[in-house]
Amino acid sequence: MSTTIEKSLESRLQQLKCHFTWSLKKREETVDEFENRVFNKVEFQNSECKATMCNIQAYINHLRGQNRAALECLEDAERFIKKQHPDQVEIRSLVTWGNYAWVYYHMGQLSKAQAYLDKVRGVCEKFSSPYRIESPELDCEEGWARLKCTHNQNERVKVCFEKALEKDPKNPEFTSGLAMASYRLDYWPAVQDSIGSLKQVIRLSPDNSYLKVLLALKLERLHENQGQKLVEEALRKASGATDVLLSAGKFYYKTHDKKRAIELLTKALECLPNNAYVNYYMGCCYRSKVLEIADTKEAELNRNQEKLQALTKLAIKYLRIAEETKAMLKHSCSYLAGLYAIAKQYEEAEYYFQKEFKSVLTPSNKQLLHLQYGNFQLYQMKCEDKAIHHFMEGVKIRQETKSKEKMKSKLQKIAQIRLRKNKFDSVALHILGFLRELSEEGQQAVKDSEKVLDSEKAAPSASLHEEGDG
Repeated sequence: MSTTIEKSLESRLQQLKCHFTWSLKKREETVDEFENRVFNKVEFQNSECKATMCNIQAYINHLRGQNRAALECLEDAERFIKKQHPDQVEIRSLVTWGNYAWVYYHMGQLSKAQAYLDKVRGVCEKFSSPYRIESPELDCEEGWARLKCTHNQNERVKVCFEKALEKDPKNPEFTSGLAMASYRLDYWPAVQDSIGSLKQVIRLSPDNSYLKVLLALKLERLHENQGQKLVEEALRKASGATDVLLSAGKFYYKTHDKKRAIELLTKALECLPNNAYVNYYMGCCYRSKVLEIADTKEAELNRNQEKLQALTKLAIKYLRIAEETKAMLKHSCSYLAGLYAIAKQYEEAEYYFQKEFKSVLTPSNKQLLHLQYGNFQLYQMKCEDKAIHHFMEGVKIRQETKSKEKMKSKLQKIAQIRLRKNKFDSVALHILGFLRELSEEGQQAVKDSEKVLDSEKAAPSASLHEEGDG
């Protein structure tokens, strides 16, 4: 009998809109990995969306088997809802009540689970539905949860906020969510026009400092010069907000003002000492300083050895924290490998190069890695054979990049130097043969594409002639 009741209860629980039914955690993901992703994200590091964060923390506590702690978080969420949305307590509490029902169900306290189901039903029946309703507030809450907890559901996040805005087009909270989702989609998986969304939300919420910095980052990416004014305006209004500090630090790193970037990121670190992104951008700033010195003439380089070592240590320190907190941040392993090579810690450099090779890379990034590792083998490890192998592997990748041209040039020089010593050098002759074959393939590809164009021109098509005659 109890099994029948339990199954019936679970089928009703599945109808709820809450964190337990939104598939926020990937199956193959550990709870640690999930929690790291959630709490290393920039959004909601401050006072806004407190109830949302309490619900997310409750869900994480449940995943860890800490259901009592989960219930405490849900109590906090209820308090924040009453404080922040006194005129919408019922509708805003539906997600929290759904989470309560699920936690009690997993604790085996079925009567309490049923009590929270009844609370949800009591609200939903007003809208002629037993356990779920269409509501902009619920769409918004789902949007925030997916924005915070997932990294590959940006399209779905956007849909949540678009649905909410259909019912309430000028709601600043819903517009903020849509702007953040659009901003994310500009980077992955597809290009969107987030500038319009960001400008609209800033008009509706002129005090939203975080979104001002996002707009500044977007404008900087498009090489427009209005960003700094927005960033400084945001910092004046929210000088202690960690999401603003981190994003502003990122802006100044990208605009090559490392001093200002480090100043802002240091403030962010006071509140978020283990945040992967704060540490990553700190490490990137110090790495830029290292490269500035490393690229100077030999005499100046020798004068600055002590400074170089100190900066290298700092860059490594922050990038390692970032890498250990959140594996596979963009280029973090290859950055560490290069820094360890500068510090002459070659075993560590080798470890991080190999770690980077195991990550999923775009063709151009794979070429860059082959170039960097080839240089490491050639100049630090004095292993020309391995360098040749990696330069050739990089050149084989069908992508025209600066890295590819550099590797072809390096292979040419290596072959020339070897042939000066021995005009029958088999390695040098193999390299030249490889480069010649590559060049012929490229020329053939050009000829093939020209043939395709010619055949298209020759194909029966009136439109070209009509346009030409017109």
